[in-house]
Amino acid sequence: MAALLTLAGFLAAGHALLNKRDPRAALGWCAICLMVPLLGAILYVLFGINRVRSRARRLQLQERNIPSGPEEVGEPRASDLAGHLAELARLSGSLQQWPLTGGNLVKPLRNGEEAFPAMLSALNEAQTRISLSSYIFDTDDTGRAFVDALAAAGERGVDVRVLVDGVGELYAWPHASRLLRKRGVPVRRFAPPTLIPPSIHFNLRNHRKILVVDGKVGFAGGMNIGDRHLADRPGGRPALDMHFRFDGPVVAQLEQAFFEDWERAGGQIPEIAPEEPADAGPARCRVLTDGPGEDMDKLTILLSGAVSLARQRVLIMTPYFLPPRELMGALVSAALRGVEVSVILPEKNNLPYVHWATSNMLWELLRWGVRVFYQPGHFNHSKLFIVDDSYVQVGSANLDPRSLRLNFELAVEIFDAAFSAALVEHCMETRERSREVVLEDVDGRPLPVKLRDSIVWLFSPYL
Repeated sequence: MAALLTLAGFLAAGHALLNKRDPRAALGWCAICLMVPLLGAILYVLFGINRVRSRARRLQLQERNIPSGPEEVGEPRASDLAGHLAELARLSGSLQQWPLTGGNLVKPLRNGEEAFPAMLSALNEAQTRISLSSYIFDTDDTGRAFVDALAAAGERGVDVRVLVDGVGELYAWPHASRLLRKRGVPVRRFAPPTLIPPSIHFNLRNHRKILVVDGKVGFAGGMNIGDRHLADRPGGRPALDMHFRFDGPVVAQLEQAFFEDWERAGGQIPEIAPEEPADAGPARCRVLTDGPGEDMDKLTILLSGAVSLARQRVLIMTPYFLPPRELMGALVSAALRGVEVSVILPEKNNLPYVHWATSNMLWELLRWGVRVFYQPGHFNHSKLFIVDDSYVQVGSANLDPRSLRLNFELAVEIFDAAFSAALVEHCMETRERSREVVLEDVDGRPLPVKLRDSIVWLFSPYL
């Protein structure tokens, strides 16, 4: 038994040594696995393995007739954009599988009051197919309205597919998958946790939020399904957020991203006749995927590259801010070059321990001129990234290790002057009514608070 335990520890430590990219993580897992072999090996299997293979599935998808829209800006057409924006387009095009497409219309939807009616209206008007993915699918009034709309669509002959995360759906009781199955709606759970056999990908979650109707109308962003995003709900503690409606060729890319996840969860991909998508607006868009497989670190590389190319201003709004060293270096470098870098965070976080960990590292940005603001009022779950008032990223990813290393995430990059201007105005209005954090605030924390924040920060890769 002692020999078997020792072998298990050595095998787990060897796997960590060969597969971990961060030497600190590799050293930590090796030490745990060798000092407490059985417990260390179990913990490593459950929480330390953070890569899955998805290339084979992706190649299978590319062989199918799934439309992705016409390529508008690639290497030959980069000159269509201004100098550094063309460089951004080339960078993202080198990292992602989809082309940058023109002819899109993007509409921001603030909070559940605007997003949910628009999404439910699209579901009620669906004629051929619905693809819906959500990390959290609550079964409160809002969630049940979606269940009713999905069930009604299925009853009138629409091909409906719903994907919920195996851990995210545990936020609600009864679980959304149970209600959907009772209504005859095809639903799959993404990597549901199991004890026997143990779920080796327990820590890898599908955090994407996608809704595509008839292959023509799409919704994406950071908003889950539930009353939690209703800002005007009496007596509630809402999570303010911004979601987005997409019309045009980029919708096909959103649907293809859904199909990848659907197949990864064991579902079958339908055969879809390719269609020539109609132009809907002036925006050039591309879907960006990130996850613990071949897509790992792509979003971090792109965000860091975008900040490095910035010339005037970088605006970041995010609920959770624990950026990797590469992105922190890019933010500091931009500030030192004279770029105005602003990070807007919620003053009251729904996960206090994340706020504590963030407080421990803010000094590294503040001392070099990066400006940080705490916005008052209800917790804000919005995720916006804007460079030079011209380049925008929206989607599901937070700027923390869980999103950028462990979760399957989706973002959309958008080149559209009018759309960018609207989001810049929103960020600047928010910044005006927010409290700016200065270095003295961070340095002036009492010693017990500093110790608490530092201890929590040690666990930031898994927060």
